[in-house]
Amino acid sequence: MTVSGSAVASDVPTLKNFIDNKAVAPVASSSEKEGGMGTLAVTTPHTGETIATVPLSTEADVDMAVASAKAAFPGWSSLTYKARAAKLLALYNALSSSMDELADLIVKEHGKTRVEAQGDVSKGLETLEYALSLPQLAQGRIEYVSGGVQCRDERVALGVVGGIVPFNFPFMVPFWTIPLALGMGNTYVLKPSEKVPLTMTRVAEIAASVLPPGVLNIVHGDRRAASALLEHPGISALAFVGTSEIAEAVYLRGTTLGKRVLALGGAKNHLVALPDCDVEMTAQDVVNSFTGCAGERCMAASVLLVVGEQPELIRRIVEKAGALVPGSQVGAMGPVIDGAAVDRIESAIAHAESVDGATLLLDGRRSPGFCERRQSSGGFWIGPTVIQQVKSTDHAMHFEIFGPVLSILHCSDADEALAVENANRYGNAACVYTSSGAAAEYFSQRFAAAMVGVNIGVPVPREPFSFGGIGRSRFGYGDITGDAAIEFFSYRRKVTTKWAEAKEKSWMS
Repeated sequence: MTVSGSAVASDVPTLKNFIDNKAVAPVASSSEKEGGMGTLAVTTPHTGETIATVPLSTEADVDMAVASAKAAFPGWSSLTYKARAAKLLALYNALSSSMDELADLIVKEHGKTRVEAQGDVSKGLETLEYALSLPQLAQGRIEYVSGGVQCRDERVALGVVGGIVPFNFPFMVPFWTIPLALGMGNTYVLKPSEKVPLTMTRVAEIAASVLPPGVLNIVHGDRRAASALLEHPGISALAFVGTSEIAEAVYLRGTTLGKRVLALGGAKNHLVALPDCDVEMTAQDVVNSFTGCAGERCMAASVLLVVGEQPELIRRIVEKAGALVPGSQVGAMGPVIDGAAVDRIESAIAHAESVDGATLLLDGRRSPGFCERRQSSGGFWIGPTVIQQVKSTDHAMHFEIFGPVLSILHCSDADEALAVENANRYGNAACVYTSSGAAAEYFSQRFAAAMVGVNIGVPVPREPFSFGGIGRSRFGYGDITGDAAIEFFSYRRKVTTKWAEAKEKSWMS
């Protein structure tokens, strides 16, 4: 990891931006101009200790990154799909060889368990692997459309594109867009989350060994750097992932400036358990869904709608969730990202109990193992929570808690469950647990969500199928991966040709 400058402690690195295949110190961090430190502390959720500092880049740093990407664009975009795919294949091999190192960084800076961190890298590499097929996937068309008239189309790169990503998947979410954007011939400027900057900094260092200078650039910082990237006149398109409120603001501002913008927002995913569901499988899958990655993922279960009386299912969910222990090992649950996340989660639990009159079937605030770990380590630990809600309008039924919290609501029949799910303002994911193919199809066709699971509580599509929601889970058109991303990161050039008959005879006549 490239470091420079003074650090909080002798063994705590200060990161640099990565521009033109080189580590570059910020021109002048925003806080320095105001007499501040010019950096933010990066803490490990396990203990709350500072593990690095990240610079607060300004407009000047974004200018530098965009200029580097702009200079690289003519050469990179002029390569054939096959030539770019060869570079991406070299990147795939280099990153695959570094999987353990990248997973270690994710565990350290994010708090995922070891298995979750490896999954983060593996899923990102799947998108990179998919991009290796662009020589076949992005082929143009050619056809005679009239007598002597021929039409063809071809995809053309947009130019310099940008990405602004959240903390919850330090590798996978950036790689939703980087491989396909680069494969289509664009050059890229990424603003990683300031909470987890180590992983993508290391990725940029690895990429420098295989990609030409300026093709992939990293600018660190907070909201100021993100705004500078969004508003930069040299950015043709921008992909964003974050909360719905910010996603909407990014979309509106970017499109006002004439840019292509795809902004993915939050979620409130509903699971429906029908009376014929397999109790053991359903209970385990529900727990995996709402506690995996400590609930900090847009595909996590938030609400379980139980149709009819199913006390054994609920008992098993509470039992399995309560058996989880804090840690990074298999069968454990990691911490949440920071103290603000702990406060938000605890506040939502308290509101459910004291204001909505809900029953806490499992209270993660008082989980002995997690409480002891928090007290002994200083980290951001909170155990799984299961809330028996009173009504569909309860606060926790709608507020995106973004933590290991599951709300359970009883429904009298399937249509009542669908009515609750359909009223959800988000539209990311939904799932039905059943043994009936007819019931599965009934719900699949009626859920108000773009990604639907049948007995799968985290229904993430795998390549070549694309990822994306509807409603307030997405602002803009199309999905962020798959064929929709190919469309997003290119435009179609259409060429219509007609030739006059040769006036003189030749050997070609």
